[in-house]
Order: sequence, then structure tokens, then C-alpha cells
Amino acid sequence: MNPEQFEYAAVLALEDGATFYGRPFGAVEALRAGRRGEVVFATSMTGYQEICTDPSYRGQMVVLTYPLIGNYGVAPGDDESRRPWLSALLVREYSEAIYHWHAGEPLDRYLARHGIPGLCELDTRALTHHLRTHGTLRGVIRAYPANEAPNVAALVAEARAVRTVTELNVVAEVSEGAPSTEWPAPDDPEAPRVLLIDAGYKHTIARQLASRGLRVVVAPHDITLREVARLRPDGVLLSNGPGDPEGVQHLVAITRALLWDLNLPFMGICLGHQLLGLAAGARTSRLPFGHHGANHPVREVRTGRVTLTSQNHNFQVESASIPMQSGLYVSHVNLSDGSVEGLAHESLPVFSVQFHPEGAPGPEDNHHLFDRFAVLVREHAGRPARLVLAG
Repeated sequence: MNPEQFEYAAVLALEDGATFYGRPFGAVEALRAGRRGEVVFATSMTGYQEICTDPSYRGQMVVLTYPLIGNYGVAPGDDESRRPWLSALLVREYSEAIYHWHAGEPLDRYLARHGIPGLCELDTRALTHHLRTHGTLRGVIRAYPANEAPNVAALVAEARAVRTVTELNVVAEVSEGAPSTEWPAPDDPEAPRVLLIDAGYKHTIARQLASRGLRVVVAPHDITLREVARLRPDGVLLSNGPGDPEGVQHLVAITRALLWDLNLPFMGICLGHQLLGLAAGARTSRLPFGHHGANHPVREVRTGRVTLTSQNHNFQVESASIPMQSGLYVSHVNLSDGSVEGLAHESLPVFSVQFHPEGAPGPEDNHHLFDRFAVLVREHAGRPARLVLAG
């Protein structure tokens, strides 16, 4: 595109020297100061509001591969967390016209209100192909007057200095405060209670649990084992979240204690799945460009059943590193690259999945996993737990 056709244009400069031009929208003023982050692509055809408010995108600029974005606006109540978290939203065509009865405001106004910039009129196909070839790259976006040429060399140098999510304490940024029962079950004070440890959880996860008659207590990422024991949950779900699992060793320790010191059902999702692997003694590593978007095929190993999944992660549990003595086995694999998509324990009520079974956005093929967890919680409700009161 010709950047001179706009009052303000913007350039995305990547650390390898590639540049892409577009027109800013949303919080345009934020781009005049520059916006930084890792650049990833997501393949969902719908669900841009859920993507924007997924805390797992903290520290990242998200390229949407579907070409038309914004045409159904932003709907009240569809956010997956208390605010949008991504660094910037990069799209091909932004629609200023809204065609949906449930829309509350345009995406442009929503992003501007939350200080999130967007970039449209961008060649997202070329950018996605570049990321697919070279992997996740650090980038900088800066807006400038249309009659002013950007200093591309300086922007590329700035991109090379961007801190990756491995270097940032992103889980602490997105996790909420003190424990609170935010998702009560229907009128049953004796309903089993699930502790949802918030490493960056999505609200639909809590909704799925509450819809199965479970009381959901949301706890911050830095909860101690003593606080877990005091809350006396009947099960624990360790949520999704951003960043490198190696960077949240506190949660690795908590997970290890939950598995072997407390007699509690455990379910991990995304980051929670990776933390389960680390707690069992496995290794994690970064995927070249991660899995972001919908319709990723996953096979359940023991049944051969294939489902379509919603995914958003940059790291994986390395299959060959899982200790045999841990009792964990690989329950699901990704059909595209063979990476681990699920773990389960041979004898304990413990399992995890790398994908998002709540499917917001994305396929809902795996809602049954919440049924499975609810059954485990009810089977163990009321049984005495080995509550180790460690600090």
C-alpha cells in the first residue's frame, strides 16, 4: 500500500528487517509513541473480541488471518476477562459498518477506550507467511504523519531489543486479586467447590464449571499451599495464561504439591497443562510459531477419537522428557505436528489439555472434558484430603 494516502500511516518493523505498512485504528495515539511485542498469527474466522480479551496474548501483537474484522462489532458480556490484553491487533480490512443486533459498540472505539492500537490495510497474508517461515518474531509498530518517512533502520534495531514473553512477568500482570467466589453454582450451598487458580483464566472456563453445578472460587496465581488448604476445595483447575511456564516456578511447586501432597482432582488447561508437565519432571520448550486459532485437529491416543480444538500457546511439553515414574502418560497429540496436547495420570484423578476445551472462540467439541472433571470432583467431594499446611 501507499502510506501517503492516509493522514497517519504506520509501519510494523520486525527484528529480521522485514517491514509492513498499514493504517492505524483504535488507540492511534499509542502508536505515535510506538508499540512493542512478539508478533503471532491466529487463524480463527470469528471471535476477535474473545481473542482481544484472552490474557494468554499478553505481550503479543496478534495478526488475524481472516481478512474482514469488525463487521459484527463488540458485544456486552462477551469479554473473556476484565479487559483486552494484547499489545496490538493487526488486520487486513477493518469494517467500520456493524451488522449485528447484539453489538454494543464498534471494535475501533472499544480498542481505543482500552488503549489498544490496531493496524489495518495490512498485507496479513504476506505477514503470516513470513511468520510461518521464520517463526515468532519481535516487532515494533509506530505511526507517523503520512508525509514523513519512517526511520526503518531505527525501528528494526528497536524491535531487536524488545523483551520476549519469557523475559516478562506476564502472569502476575493478568492474574486477579484475592480469592473470591465469583461463579456460584445454582442454589446449592453444599455443591462441590472448585478452586480455579488464575494464571490468566478465561471467564468461559468458570462458566463451564458453574454450569455443571460446581461452586467456583477464583484464586490469584500467587496463592500459597496454606491458603489452598484453608479454602478446602474439592478439586483444583489450573488455568491458561501467558508466557513461559518456566517463569512461574511458584506455580510449578504448587502443582507438585497438589499432585502428591493433597488428595484432590486436578485439571490443567494450556499453561496449567505445561505446569503439570514441569511438576512431574518433564521439560517444556518453545514452538517455532505456536498454535493460535481454531480448528486444530487433536487425537485422543487411547480411543483414536479426533476433535477440532481452539488453541493459544507458544510452548509445549516435550513428550520424550516425561518421566515414566511420574505416572503421567500422553493422552492427546496434535495431528499437525505431533506435539503433546494432553496428559493424564494412570491412577490419580489428574489430567490436563494443551488446547482450550471451553472453545471461546472456536470449536466446542471438547466440552465433555468439563463433564469428566465434574465427575471426578463429585466422586472426591467430602473425602478427607491430606492438607499439608506449608507456607
